[in-house]
Amino acid sequence: MYSTTMIIQRDIYTEIAPVLSSPEAIVITGMRRVGKTTLLKFIYDQVESPNKIYLDLENPRNQTYFQEVDYDAVKNNLQLSGLQKEGRATVFLDEIQWVKQLPSIVKYLMDTYQIKFILSGSSSFYLKNQFSESLAGRKYIFELHPLTFREFLRMKQAPIPSNRGAFDQTSLAFYQTYKAYVDEYLQFGGFPGVAQKTTESEKKSALDDIFISYYQLEVLQLSDFRKIHKIRDLLFLLMGRVGSRLDVKKLTSTLGISRETVNEYLAFLEGTYFIKIVRPYTTSKDVEIRKAGKIYVCDTGLVRQFAQVDEGVLFENAVYWNLHQKGAVQYYQRKNGVEIDFVLNQRQAYEVKLHPVKEDMNKLQALGKDIGIEKTNIVGRDYAPMQEVLYLYNL
Repeated sequence: MYSTTMIIQRDIYTEIAPVLSSPEAIVITGMRRVGKTTLLKFIYDQVESPNKIYLDLENPRNQTYFQEVDYDAVKNNLQLSGLQKEGRATVFLDEIQWVKQLPSIVKYLMDTYQIKFILSGSSSFYLKNQFSESLAGRKYIFELHPLTFREFLRMKQAPIPSNRGAFDQTSLAFYQTYKAYVDEYLQFGGFPGVAQKTTESEKKSALDDIFISYYQLEVLQLSDFRKIHKIRDLLFLLMGRVGSRLDVKKLTSTLGISRETVNEYLAFLEGTYFIKIVRPYTTSKDVEIRKAGKIYVCDTGLVRQFAQVDEGVLFENAVYWNLHQKGAVQYYQRKNGVEIDFVLNQRQAYEVKLHPVKEDMNKLQALGKDIGIEKTNIVGRDYAPMQEVLYLYNL
């Protein structure tokens, strides 16, 4: 049915599992090479019913099953592929962006035959538009990203820390146990295909391949931008400015294009998961910097491969993506420059430090209290003998 690869349970599965028995379609989206196909195969194995099929729509042969004017004929094609006539059927479709008419087909087969669909595709920029009308209120969308550090440890078959924040997990011995894993994660990032490589040259080659694939299949093939070289240049500019506030005026001047075009490119890059623009957290009692978002790139390994940034920037980028999968992340900054790196779900403040010291914690606690956030933590790269310091392994 499909080739076997190393499959680990992704954290997002705990959100997907409760809706597997619901009638709504499940759509898994995210950047290329983050593990959507592997997750789809994992879910396939969890569905106990024998009445299920998996089709990769990147395969031209499988695309032909859906090139029918009569959608009942599509149902017959699925039966030829192994779907049974009787009983609840589940259809897994991978790379759905290759079949433009798929949303209307899925809606018809759901309504007429009560088929459960579990779908994956690479670009929310297109999938959300395609599915917004035909399956309004009839789908769950889940976004998959590169591995969190705890998922990275799972793939490495390393012990996974429990009871995060416990005192024994802030000990020097505990920190040293995970230091080598942190070093690798920061250097090469969290794409599963990179994490599975064993040598540095293989990892670098895999990162090159991921970037080329994104550029060719998302930017060149799916987009309709005329000045492709400008969006290419923007990609490299943004990777070199990770963690910085977005200065659209400066980007406009550097690239020689209009503000409207820059904003259009930024929306595309965010919609295809290459970047995330983090918005500021504001309070009613303060008038702070409200407009400029901060830029983070999808994977630390890509940043290190294609841009010259310091270790602190790489670490901040990694911390952001680990927090991002826990909820809404913002940053806080006053006009005088005093800031909090990340505010999670408007309730918890995190400051990222390569070399945390007690003074960092005192400042963060005072600032957090001033804006009504009492739960504060330093996220440290290097070891510091303080209970308030968290590390990537216990985020």
